[in-house]
Amino acid sequence: MPIALFRIDDRLIHGQVVVGWGQPLELGFIVLVDDDVANSEWEQELYRLGVPPEMSVHFHTVDDAVPRLAEFERLPSPGILLVGDIGTMQRLVTATHGQVRSVNVGGVHHAPGRTGRLRYVFLTPAEEDGLKNMAAQGVDVTAQDVPGARPVPLAELLTSSSAA
Repeated sequence: MPIALFRIDDRLIHGQVVVGWGQPLELGFIVLVDDDVANSEWEQELYRLGVPPEMSVHFHTVDDAVPRLAEFERLPSPGILLVGDIGTMQRLVTATHGQVRSVNVGGVHHAPGRTGRLRYVFLTPAEEDGLKNMAAQGVDVTAQDVPGARPVPLAELLTSSSAA
């Protein structure tokens, strides 16, 4: 199972993903699924700068990523599939019909209209509904910022409260 983690993190590729998750999972690749970044060469170059040379990065739109998931699953080293928002992950989950079995909510930061659930997760009602929708499709949704932290189950996440 080379895609070791399906992660939502609005910062996309950064140190916590590359080092914090990359080293313990021994990642060989990152699949960044973002419609805007997939169409922007300069943004792709910026994200590549934060990744060591031995780790490959693949940039895809949701529509491009769906048919390639099986190909990524066959790669010899584990990888992470990363999206920047709940809506994108929900689209991916729905389009893959059961291929995504678990989702890690790793960082959805403060913005107007969002309620703090954990120190690293702030959600709008629509985003909460998106997570519930994924769970209703059989996906195990948990929040966890770093590998050593306890995974917070969705039901607990949605009833948690954190000051902004």
